[in-house]
Amino acid sequence: MPQLVERIVRASTTLRPRVAHRATILDESGEPLDEGLAILFPAPHSYTGETMLELQVHGSPVVAREVVRALIACGARLAEPGEFTRRAFFNGKIDLHAAAAVADVIDAETRSAARAALANLGGGLTATVRGVRGAVAEILEEIAAAIDFPDEVPEPPRAGIEARLAPLLTTLTQLRRDGEIGRLVREGVAVAIVGPPNAGKSSLLNALVGMERAIVSDIPGTTRDTIEERIFVDGVAVRLLDTAGIRSHADRLEAAGIERTERALSAATIALVVIDGSAPLTPEARKLLDRTRGSERILLFNKSDLGTLGAREYGGPDTIVGSVRDAATLDALRGAIARVGWSGERPDASRPHLAALYEFEAVNGAIDALESACATLRTQQPLDFVSPDLQRAFSALGHVTEQVAAEEVIDGIFSRFCIGK
Repeated sequence: MPQLVERIVRASTTLRPRVAHRATILDESGEPLDEGLAILFPAPHSYTGETMLELQVHGSPVVAREVVRALIACGARLAEPGEFTRRAFFNGKIDLHAAAAVADVIDAETRSAARAALANLGGGLTATVRGVRGAVAEILEEIAAAIDFPDEVPEPPRAGIEARLAPLLTTLTQLRRDGEIGRLVREGVAVAIVGPPNAGKSSLLNALVGMERAIVSDIPGTTRDTIEERIFVDGVAVRLLDTAGIRSHADRLEAAGIERTERALSAATIALVVIDGSAPLTPEARKLLDRTRGSERILLFNKSDLGTLGAREYGGPDTIVGSVRDAATLDALRGAIARVGWSGERPDASRPHLAALYEFEAVNGAIDALESACATLRTQQPLDFVSPDLQRAFSALGHVTEQVAAEEVIDGIFSRFCIGK
């Protein structure tokens, strides 16, 4: 690094740590490329824990490209995806959870998603999990001491151990719940708009999106493929999937679209079932109503401006009767999505939360182990029967806070990054 600085940077004074210096940026031959800023971050006080040089140049693509070319000519190389954050992780500057949060900040599409990612960057989750893990370790030590030195160390009371495990279970259960909220904010909610042909599905998509995204026609079977658009409700991304109308008599091409509709309906979080409420219910409409009963769904009996015969015929309480041309109907649908998708509560992503699948698995494993330990305590079995469950919980939580994750998990996290970072 010192040799690289000497070749690339020409400043009036020696670069002081973490101070921005105006400098001339040179190429490998010593010719000036730009006037910019140079900041030196000596190890270990840098993002990666290694000595780093930051160059700030003018925004010209030509200048930026030439500076990078000169750096490579002087012996540097392009960073791999996520390499800076990977180095920070392996050098102990951040944990794996915070490393994944960096990628979440980069990928955030909404303010809520950005807040959720920033909450995880602060290390609050790590502190919470380490606190639970430390409490489990203390109980394990007490049990081990009582088993190994029974004449000197009294056995800890079982009721006391269970009382100490109860708040730990509460904390982990809350972490799991907050993690589900965080996942909702990051990934959004998939809403499949389904129904018979000509019920108004494409018109509904266009109305919610606010633009003519889907072709609207009176001809049955116009929509042959699944169209996806994104809207935001209470700051949460909602993926709307406009699907082909479901009917029994369809040509081969339309049947392929209906097959995709079936797949979208199975994968969606919510089924937004659109029925022509102005006419008597068709067999296709009745079949779809029966199929989605018991699922997370929203029922819209559309075309109320033309009549409500079908809506009156169904008579279910979980329905919205209106028209996609009516603003009040659209507001009611947005409210229904919030109510069904996240229980009507505005998701609070400001608390640190679980983010990756391996973290959910680790916390679920710890909860299962602690519940098993409590059950064992109630059966009055020897205390050494409790130790394996506590060891299992201690080990599981280590996958969230410590550098014990499998290599494939680490690779999976950093593969999400773009170049550098």
